[in-house]
Amino acid sequence: MSVHSARRAAPVALLTAALTAAALTTPAAAAGDQTPRTAEGDRGHQRTLAAAKAVVEEGGAPGILVQVRDHRGTWNGSAGVADRTTGRERLPQDRFRAGSLTKTFVATVVLQLEAEGRLDLDDRVERWLPGTVRGSGHDGRKITLRQLLNHTSGVHNYTEDPGFQEKYFGPGFLRHRYDTWTPKQLVSLAMAHTPAFAPGTSWGYSNTNYVLLGMVIEKATGRPYAQEVERRVLKPLKLKATSFPGTRTRLPQPSGRAYAHIPGDATLHDVTELNPSGAGAAGEVVTNTSDLQRFLRTLLRGGLLPRAQMEELTTTVPMTGAPEGYRYGLGIYAQKLSCGKEVWGHSGGIHGSGSDMVSTRDGRHSLTLNINGDAGDPQTVVEAEFCG
Repeated sequence: MSVHSARRAAPVALLTAALTAAALTTPAAAAGDQTPRTAEGDRGHQRTLAAAKAVVEEGGAPGILVQVRDHRGTWNGSAGVADRTTGRERLPQDRFRAGSLTKTFVATVVLQLEAEGRLDLDDRVERWLPGTVRGSGHDGRKITLRQLLNHTSGVHNYTEDPGFQEKYFGPGFLRHRYDTWTPKQLVSLAMAHTPAFAPGTSWGYSNTNYVLLGMVIEKATGRPYAQEVERRVLKPLKLKATSFPGTRTRLPQPSGRAYAHIPGDATLHDVTELNPSGAGAAGEVVTNTSDLQRFLRTLLRGGLLPRAQMEELTTTVPMTGAPEGYRYGLGIYAQKLSCGKEVWGHSGGIHGSGSDMVSTRDGRHSLTLNINGDAGDPQTVVEAEFCG
């Protein structure tokens, strides 16, 4: 889910559009990820730090937080502020809303369920959610779970509904920021519009896909998707800073503030408090850079999925409308950087908060970041770290 543009005009308008019209093995694989140390002066990351500072000084973001892990250890960098009122700097342990990075957690659980034989990626949506995907040309009998996961379903993106846009992104946000939305309500918004394309014939980012997957997880397990993610991922990996708030409007501490512009209003508003149920399984996660590091590195190293499901996870399809070199897997995407290196991960955004998690395929070199505003281009930081 995202309210960003800039680099977002590239895949982020597609990838992290989660909230924009325009987020089984034991954890032994993560055992080497220790408590992060801060090394602001590490020469190996000076270009990354310079790019992060430019996001604030030239891009206009209030602040940015970056963590890198590689063969040299863990490096934390930051620029700008966490709170424009107090001037507090951003801290490595700060929590933030990470939008569409939620999708990678959801996809991991779906793939674990497949590994256990509790569902099949080629199951039709209708099997799990009878009558739910119907209306305006939608037909859940023709859409598979795999197509939801890799955004080839054609299901309309509910965040493009004009009424939702006005309330969640437009002038109505300040009046509706505490509204509660149910998954069924969000899906109903999508069903009022025609599909983007016939299932399997193209690619199009749709947050509705992951709201539906959250519903499938609950149907298959008898527990809300967030509880399954906590049980299967958060607890085994000891991701204590990561949570799925549901309807809770405040961020857990420690955390900074999030800032965004409202259309038609030049004021930079504090949008930290909001009801994330409008994002749900498509983008409600709250986390920090360290937890994201452990999650992504463990996932890519095969610490959460058997080999067959890892192959499914990383089987990609072309992303229509994205720059050359971008391909979407199952809740994760690959991108070719300007220097030819390939990294895997996801980006995400929600009001006043834009995040990225990327890593080499072997999980040895990874970067996570968060910008607490709706300005600045995070891709410049990724390029500086991996290509600088």
